[in-house]
Amino acid sequence: MNLLRLPRKSSVSVPFWSPVLYLILCAGLASSATALPDYQLHAAAVASAPADPAIARALDQISDAHIRQTIEKLVSFGTRSTLSSAETDLPPGTGVTAAADWIAGEFEKISKDCGGCLEVKRDTFTQPIADRIPKPTPITNVYAILRGTDAIQAKRMYLVTGHYDSRNSDTLDDHGTAPGANDDASGVAVSIECARVLSKLKFPASLVFVAVAGEEQGLNGSAHLAHLAKTEGWQLEGVLNNDIVGGNTTPGDTLQRKDRVRVFSEGFPAMATPEQLRRIRALGTVDDAPSRQLARAMADVARTYFPGVEFAPFLVSRPDRYLRGGDHTSFNREGFAAVRVTEWREDFNHQHQNVRVDNGVQYGDLLQFVDFGYVSHVAKLNAATLATLAASPGIPTELKLMTQKLDNDTTLQWKAQEGAPAGLHYELLWRETTAPDWQYMQTIPAAGAEPGTITVPISKDNVIFGIRAVDSAGHRGLVATP
Repeated sequence: MNLLRLPRKSSVSVPFWSPVLYLILCAGLASSATALPDYQLHAAAVASAPADPAIARALDQISDAHIRQTIEKLVSFGTRSTLSSAETDLPPGTGVTAAADWIAGEFEKISKDCGGCLEVKRDTFTQPIADRIPKPTPITNVYAILRGTDAIQAKRMYLVTGHYDSRNSDTLDDHGTAPGANDDASGVAVSIECARVLSKLKFPASLVFVAVAGEEQGLNGSAHLAHLAKTEGWQLEGVLNNDIVGGNTTPGDTLQRKDRVRVFSEGFPAMATPEQLRRIRALGTVDDAPSRQLARAMADVARTYFPGVEFAPFLVSRPDRYLRGGDHTSFNREGFAAVRVTEWREDFNHQHQNVRVDNGVQYGDLLQFVDFGYVSHVAKLNAATLATLAASPGIPTELKLMTQKLDNDTTLQWKAQEGAPAGLHYELLWRETTAPDWQYMQTIPAAGAEPGTITVPISKDNVIFGIRAVDSAGHRGLVATP
């Protein structure tokens, strides 16, 4: 009898006079091979949130010219070495103390324009002798708080910072020229510009706009402020540290990208206990630390306000660059979610260098190597993230994934965050364990004051789950993971 065989991997044979049976068998095998996994059934792909018109208008107010003026002014102080605060023979109007006074004055001007909406503060302390501190040195952090309008939600705070101190080739040089145009007048300009445009809006949660000193001496200023935040009980849910965001413009550098900015975030939290580390390993959630969720939130916001490839964060799954450090680390060490925002490609001839020309090469962190339009894009990304999170309902609490029995369903329970507004809803998110960002979602109604519960026919073994709260206008909060 003549036989018609299925594809080679099959051992099933069908008589040639049974083509219908053959097609049925082929269809069945194809169906089983292409059936969707459970985590793709009954799910929607994660889509961009709607843009808030008020936030969009605020972003339009961010100005290249304002940013340039800020960076030019900071460069004009000659040196902003942290150590210069202890010197008395500097020319008038130069040095780090003069810079601090000017920054405080800028925050005061912004506050006056919004009817006193900002609380302008100085966190001043004396740093004892340390590696890069040869004698007791006064250090001042300058910050301004825009308090939230909701009595309960105002406890939630989101912070943006840059460091206003600078250095040249010698970390201990407290008199020599150190322009610090990119590192990090650019980051301070982002913080001040965010304060200028966002102070015109009202949010239920609070925003903090910061410029710290002591970064080049060992993160001294941010360490003090982060500890202050911890001891004073700040409910600090996210810190955006902008350090070297000037979009280096060195002539001939063809590898710089002006449509991307890097966002670094820690995986294992710096302050995780041994029990927390054991749980992270067991659940496979090394990519779900609060700082990593903050980085994903920046990417989510970018898709809303900068669609396509106009400008986007490039998420880097490590705490920082090799051999380098930043002020976000100080906040991580106090248990806060914090990320570092940095230009795509740094030019090390323009960082930590004396201003000079050697063999035709210009060294020094000079104004001419800053792209003010690029800094504006970074400021818009920061402002959009801060505004979205401050307008959001916050982070669900006590999220648990139930594992009492062996089954192929997944049940999650959580509680509404304190002061959760009326009209919010929740989104159940999930992704493949190897995926860098959330892929799928289901919308679920608000749980109110009672614990929320959802059960889905998806195996908990194959994906990572998260829950986020969304208000009636579509502002998404940070994602909580079990």
